[in-house]
Amino acid sequence: MDLESSLKQAGTNRSSSLDWHLNAFDIQPRTRLVFGEGKIFELGNIVRDLKGARVLIVTDPGIVAAGHFDLTLKILEEAGLKVFVFDQVHENPTTADVAACVEVASSNQIDLFVGLGGGSSMDTAKGCNFILTNGGRMQDYWGIGKASHPMLPMVAVPTTSGTGSECQSFALIADEVSHQKMACGDSKAAAKVSILDPALTVSQPRRVTACTGMDALTHALETAVTRKRTLYSSMHALEAFKLLLPNLPIVLDKPEDLVARGKMQLGAALAGIAIENSMLGAAHATANPLTAGFDVIHGMAVGVMMPHVIRWNASCQATANSYAQLARETRVASSHDSVPHSVNKLVTAIEQILEVTEIPSTLTSHGVGEKDLDQLAEGASQQWTGNFNPVDMTQADYRSLYSLALS
Repeated sequence: MDLESSLKQAGTNRSSSLDWHLNAFDIQPRTRLVFGEGKIFELGNIVRDLKGARVLIVTDPGIVAAGHFDLTLKILEEAGLKVFVFDQVHENPTTADVAACVEVASSNQIDLFVGLGGGSSMDTAKGCNFILTNGGRMQDYWGIGKASHPMLPMVAVPTTSGTGSECQSFALIADEVSHQKMACGDSKAAAKVSILDPALTVSQPRRVTACTGMDALTHALETAVTRKRTLYSSMHALEAFKLLLPNLPIVLDKPEDLVARGKMQLGAALAGIAIENSMLGAAHATANPLTAGFDVIHGMAVGVMMPHVIRWNASCQATANSYAQLARETRVASSHDSVPHSVNKLVTAIEQILEVTEIPSTLTSHGVGEKDLDQLAEGASQQWTGNFNPVDMTQADYRSLYSLALS
């Protein structure tokens, strides 16, 4: 066999013959990260560097009430920029939110977006960008790489430590009618710059801190074990988990602790980078139907499912090993603990976080009954994220997971 044939054959066999550390990847970081207290005041210069002149701030009423919009508006106007606003973003944005945002963006001929707030604001800005620059509707961009034309630059300014949308090229938008969540991804949709200023996260209500923090934590847990994971994504997932696990209780107890807030914000961003390169798993696949059908806040939904998903996935030895590493690196377990014991300690740690965050730990507490499990399982089996879970999941498996979490 000649060299070329040998290399092609090796490439074909690689996924089965080598462990996940050597999974192939092709990575080009798309987002410049600007981190530190007070970095929000660099926004005007950053926008001008991106050649923005007519800026649309996409945000929600809570961010306006907290004063973040007024500060952002002042910074941009002092930089000589024309500023417009869409401040009606809803939690778990839908195609209707995007359509309303497009109307404002189009009528004012904007040339740059500022996504100010949590993942909902940033995702709405990305969704608007798709339609404004490429036409059609959000359903046309469900999947990856379906935008054929250039998109406008965006600056992400997160005020929560949760979704990691500031480091992703995906907009997660729900269909207004079916409530199906659509992950619409394209490298052109990623923020050109993300400003991570911990001071902006201090104003979060406790429940928002708890739910977004739990979301970030599950991002780190899931990206560390997906079948698509690479050494690059797992490196970010591990560091994210090490930042998030000890600091979530601190920011709940001491909301103005900027050191802990900064570590949470960095952890969420690193987990977002991991998602971009490894995707998610069964916890998110089971969470989305809970949000769509029972209005369970996303962070609560992934939180209540995560302990059961860890136990389920630990049936795979390679996955159990990865969970054990997370437990040991965060000193939840010691180097002397066996892998099964380390996994059990990791589950206990997540259950303790649920208690600290005051997130109800059973589906019954969220209004779910035995009669609902078949429909939930059907919905979970249709979620894209489930394809990346380290253990293959059938509809019956999802029903079993929901049953375990029921009470």
